[in-house]
Amino acid sequence: MKTAVTLLIVLLSFPVFAQDSKPVTLRSILLEQLHTTHDQKDWFVPINVAVDGLTAEQATWKDGSGNHSVGQLTYHLLFWNQRELDKFKAEPEKKFSGNNDETFNDFDTKKWNDTVKQLNQVMGDLEKAVETADEQKLQKWAPEIARIGTHNAYHVGQIVFVRKAQGSWNPEKGVK
Repeated sequence: MKTAVTLLIVLLSFPVFAQDSKPVTLRSILLEQLHTTHDQKDWFVPINVAVDGLTAEQATWKDGSGNHSVGQLTYHLLFWNQRELDKFKAEPEKKFSGNNDETFNDFDTKKWNDTVKQLNQVMGDLEKAVETADEQKLQKWAPEIARIGTHNAYHVGQIVFVRKAQGSWNPEKGVK
């Protein structure tokens, strides 16, 4: 009897759990990818955690092996995310020579704090664009938005790696 009552309670509780969960959609997946690389910790730390508390001086540090600095990586992310946002919003593309080195090497230490703020703004704007896009546009842009998330995750990993090598990473932030 006890087992039957327990089984009945479990079975009756399934609809309650089902009501709380939202269906997975293309929009929800793309937003999750953007947020987990921007401002929501998940399997890895997002951009906002990776650059948090870093000074401009620390952002310029390099390990001497040819790797980019955190500042260069952050500027690179800002460059490409802004470019993709502009395309998504059908805004005119800014001039670009096609030399990807420029997207790292144009970092300016005097603008470190602005670079971080701008990247945060661009990521928020990308998220809003995905939230409000019609289904047709979302379908068209889904592969590109997915690549944005992958690209961001890759470089955020590099940022954490550089900070660990520098000694400026706090392992309590998510990566031991």
